[in-house]
Amino acid sequence: MAGLRVFVSSTCYDLSVIRSQLRIFIQNLGHEPFMSDYSDLLYDPRTHTHTSCVDEVGAADVVVLIIGSRFGGKVVPDALAGFDFESLKKESRSIESLKKHENLSITQLEILKAVQSDIPIYTFIDAGVMHDHSLYEKNKDNPIIKEILFPSIEKPHTALFIFEFINFLRHRTKGNSVYPFSKLQDIEDILKRQWSALFQRLVQEQRNKAFEVKRIENLTEQFEDLKTAILTSISNTNEREVARGVVKYRRLIDFVKSLGLHDNKYLVKDEHSWDELLKYVGIQEIIDLNHDPELMSNLRNFPMRPKVLLIKEDRTFFEFRMSIEVLNNISLDWESFIKLSENTREIIVDALGDMRTSIGTLRYIKEPLEYFMNRNDENDLED
Repeated sequence: MAGLRVFVSSTCYDLSVIRSQLRIFIQNLGHEPFMSDYSDLLYDPRTHTHTSCVDEVGAADVVVLIIGSRFGGKVVPDALAGFDFESLKKESRSIESLKKHENLSITQLEILKAVQSDIPIYTFIDAGVMHDHSLYEKNKDNPIIKEILFPSIEKPHTALFIFEFINFLRHRTKGNSVYPFSKLQDIEDILKRQWSALFQRLVQEQRNKAFEVKRIENLTEQFEDLKTAILTSISNTNEREVARGVVKYRRLIDFVKSLGLHDNKYLVKDEHSWDELLKYVGIQEIIDLNHDPELMSNLRNFPMRPKVLLIKEDRTFFEFRMSIEVLNNISLDWESFIKLSENTREIIVDALGDMRTSIGTLRYIKEPLEYFMNRNDENDLED
């Protein structure tokens, strides 16, 4: 049975002792370490070793990054091939370190590969480096900043490159947790807690998913029985079509009205696409949290445990408790709903308007999404 593949990224010479002890820790947990100084990586003889290191990151499940006193060697130009730096710039609010690709180190490029491949990164920064980074942040606009000697940095001319890459990591749009450490035990304790909590989350989500599926199956069966009883009691063809519409589009009408659409004319007049509807109610972006576990973790305190976020232009947002597949089905309901005659749509909307239709799957949050991300990130450091 394959174990968790853990890529350890750091400079080797200044952190050799920590790397060797961390290797034992990872193996004792039953995981598989990937470390360049232990010949765990494939060095393709057809490419430079830098390129091989970067390519091997893509085979990892998680990456552990350790930042110490050294910058490491600058990456060779060939290793930069295949990187979309314009896309990487969208991953963080601090991109100074990406402006000159030739100044990146091989360790930094390994991390950018993990970012580009959406691999979770656990970042640990030497406490001395973290202290000097805070000093740098408070004085970075001062012209003499390049003359300051930072005690934690071995080669003074590399300090700014190290500090700005820390900024890139801290200000990422997701996965931006960083941890200071003074000794190996700090790293081990944090990894134990984080990986244990992640496993617990996966078990809990699987259990909740099974319970939700069973509950939906029971409700669906009851609903189908009720629908059959209603439809068989109606003899008129037109009335039966309206009744079917009330049953079929109840969830749809509830959803669009929960988004703030109370203009019945928009619902019954003309044909508007699903994208036009979302634009009309101000939805700018849809995020599937199943594909964004880091953001889901940041929103763990929300009582509704959303699975999808619908972001408005002002960055306020709606939580949607159901899966992205359910949202896709609602969009299909919309496409069939607008094909009905205006008269039929009007009757359906009026009928549902007189009913208590809310099914409680959508909730509006009046604060910007980033506010909650920052509030829930216990490791976010103040500048």
